[in-house]
Amino acid sequence: MHISLRNALLEDSYAIAGIYNQGIEDRVATFEVNPRNNRDIEKWFDGIHPIIVAEIDSIVIAFASTSSYRSRECYNGIAEFSIYIERKFRGMGIGTPLLNRLIEEAGKMGYWKLVSRVFVENASSRALMNKLGFREVGVYQKHGKLDGEWRDVVIVEKLIQENLK
Repeated sequence: MHISLRNALLEDSYAIAGIYNQGIEDRVATFEVNPRNNRDIEKWFDGIHPIIVAEIDSIVIAFASTSSYRSRECYNGIAEFSIYIERKFRGMGIGTPLLNRLIEEAGKMGYWKLVSRVFVENASSRALMNKLGFREVGVYQKHGKLDGEWRDVVIVEKLIQENLK
């Protein structure tokens, strides 16, 4: 199985929406509950946030993306990130090269830190982030409700060293 990585194109928005919707359905990676369509995803293509896709035989099977962290100017070098993998390809090692590529691209675009919040029980995501040098900063308790139940999240961060000079 050969996996290739590349910067996402606008036409990938259909595949990205499908993969993201699996994450919404599975209730293990996001507080979102409403499915997304390609038009929702197209808004992510703003030219300032990298989006990377993983492909097998030219079929998009995973993506990693960044988004704005906060609106204050002092936070311009920080981005939130997400990574989603199509169900049948989870646990196959795709996350490591995909997230590494996102970190690389974010660094090229001038970001100095990536942050995210991960459900406490999402052991596979936490293991991936730990493997790639993300630091678990702490836990937001009862950060949000999903399906009527409070969920805790772990805050993670990674400094992109070349941009800290």
